[in-house]
Amino acid sequence: MITLSNVTKSFGPTVAVNDVSFNVDRGEVVGFLGPNGAGKSTTMRLITTYLEPESGAVLVDGTDVREDPVAARRRIGYLPENNPLYSDMLVSEYLGFIGDLRSVSMNGPGSALDDAVQATGIAEVFYRPIGELSKGYKQRLGLAAAILHRPDYLILDEPTEGLDPNQRQEIRKLVREVGKEHTVLLSTHVLPEVEETCQRIIVIHEGQIVADGSTAELLTRARGTRSVVVEIEGSGVEAAISTLPGIEEVADSQERDGRTRLVLAVSSGPDPRPEIFKLARDKEWVLWELYEEAGSLQDLFGQLTR
Repeated sequence: MITLSNVTKSFGPTVAVNDVSFNVDRGEVVGFLGPNGAGKSTTMRLITTYLEPESGAVLVDGTDVREDPVAARRRIGYLPENNPLYSDMLVSEYLGFIGDLRSVSMNGPGSALDDAVQATGIAEVFYRPIGELSKGYKQRLGLAAAILHRPDYLILDEPTEGLDPNQRQEIRKLVREVGKEHTVLLSTHVLPEVEETCQRIIVIHEGQIVADGSTAELLTRARGTRSVVVEIEGSGVEAAISTLPGIEEVADSQERDGRTRLVLAVSSGPDPRPEIFKLARDKEWVLWELYEEAGSLQDLFGQLTR
């Protein structure tokens, strides 16, 4: 497994990772979530030995990666957020170059190269220049390079960033397939990816772990939250509704076509909708929508990182 034990990393006065501890067990596909600047990429660079922690330890199967960083890199495949590729090379040339660096078998059916090409579906662009590939194929190529040496662990940093919806779906499916044979730590802020691909979720905020559990557990926790959506045509809507009993906060407010649409975080007490209806009647507002919305992973993420 990969283990982080009380890991801290700072850049000048900024503490990017603050006393972080977690494990990634063999065979897991783990979603690593957090808003921009939360410490996701820094944590991944610490695991892949691109950075060293100031305190604490990163262990791969019980061995501190600082003792033998080259051996750790042999066990880990890494697709960084910026996916550095040589655009003037052919796909075949680039994978050959990576294979030489990794000292892996590159010839014939069943070779490391053949397995990586087949697993990532890049056979049809194998002899094309990288500079001519779509963003989706470039991500596939980056993933092929990451699994070329048949690593035990895959670290994927924002693998669908910048892709269109169809390309995102393709890469999610690809990650699910690759995850059947590898341990995967997947960094993203696109929550549907996590629900579709990950068995477990770790949430980091301001350099600290704020949640760690199975996807099912966190979804159950999210659905325990309550929110009410209301859309009303009238004046002073938000100010009046926000003072009603049971309304904890206005999570979102939008004005459109003379209407006010609110998403209200509500307490676990009595349902506030009857009071909202009475208020709308008394104020002679036009009530367009009023319903309770089940909590989602997005709601929980917002609560944890707000």
